Amino acid sequence: MKICISSTVDNINGMTDGRFGRCPFYAIYDDATKEYEFVANDGAKEAQGAGLKAAQQVVDNGVEVVITGNVGPNAMRVLESGNIKIYKILGDKVKEQVDYYNEGKLISISKPGASHMGIR
Repeated sequence: MKICISSTVDNINGMTDGRFGRCPFYAIYDDATKEYEFVANDGAKEAQGAGLKAAQQVVDNGVEVVITGNVGPNAMRVLESGNIKIYKILGDKVKEQVDYYNEGKLISISKPGASHMGIR
């Protein structure tokens, strides 16, 4: 199983990012190998449709679980159509999120946040 965490940097000791569609990186943890891969978010710099592009990238990477802060309605629709479960970040560090998930401490996100919430 692969778990995707929205991240501000490409390092497991870095901070999580509460934005899904506009975060700079995704930390993708592979439960089979116990290793992380960091990929730049293809949607981060899109003028429009960042969430859609980001969600499709996550689906294409074979992710089954997303851990983030906020997911817009379009991104949520793509993730749900890919049967991807979505959970809210707990704490600040990327490396903590998989442990929190495995311990059942994360809260499921079942409703989308506002559109364009990640634009700064």
